[in-house]
Amino acid sequence: MKNQPFRVRLGFAVRGLAHALRSESSLKAQAVALVLVLLALIWLRPSPAWWALAALASAAVIAAELLNTAIEELADHLHPELHPRIRLVKDCAAAAVLVAVLGAAGVALAFGMAVLLQRQ
Repeated sequence: MKNQPFRVRLGFAVRGLAHALRSESSLKAQAVALVLVLLALIWLRPSPAWWALAALASAAVIAAELLNTAIEELADHLHPELHPRIRLVKDCAAAAVLVAVLGAAGVALAFGMAVLLQRQ
């Protein structure tokens, strides 16, 4: 599977994203949040820097969620029964999502404060 053409590798990525969107409720929630962020940006028309920060924060959350899904799928496949070490791996992957979400929330909070200060 190595050294496949770009379009083939892109297909793998799209298939993985589609699977995760179908099967993971938390990723669906993150996708809805992304749409709401985009709508807010379109409505408020902030500077390009805010668009960039929102894009980076949103991408980090979605990427962390996808990695969490991949780790959980692999761990469940390799070790389907409960095991304390597998639980720790899954907990750490979930923590990565939490950290990304908190970072995105920080960007949202800073954006909200900037909007409020600009209107004063």
